[in-house]
Amino acid sequence: MPLVDRYAEVMGMFVHGVEMAAATVFAVLFAIGVVDLSLQIIDAVRSGAITDPLVVIGFIDTGLLLLIIVEVYQTVLAYVQENDTRRIVRLVIYTGVIAMVRKAIIFRTGEYPTEMDALLAAVAYTILILGLVGLLFVEQFYGGSLLGD
Repeated sequence: MPLVDRYAEVMGMFVHGVEMAAATVFAVLFAIGVVDLSLQIIDAVRSGAITDPLVVIGFIDTGLLLLIIVEVYQTVLAYVQENDTRRIVRLVIYTGVIAMVRKAIIFRTGEYPTEMDALLAAVAYTILILGLVGLLFVEQFYGGSLLGD
């Protein structure tokens, strides 16, 4: 076996190992996040803060962040398992939709210096969400034909 082929094989094994390490990190982050969210909910129930809408929005924010972690984990696994391009693209779109919905849920106009800045951010979020949803519909409607599957 030529040196170049051996080198490519070793590097391929290295990249595969790094991908598996990344998948493991995301799985551990997800587990820690679920435990942390559970503890936060228990604490809010005990203190009575569970009725505060901002606390509930915080739980939703954390839950959606956990879903993003799961989607990224699944995307990494799809790369590791060398799944079809269509599945990987779909996972990336799902991750984007979840991330943008999360941003919309926690959106607060008071976090921006001016009303125009808040409006610009809201319009940008809306355009991104509609674009991602449009991509999802196109992917569902046309299936793999756009991606060469």
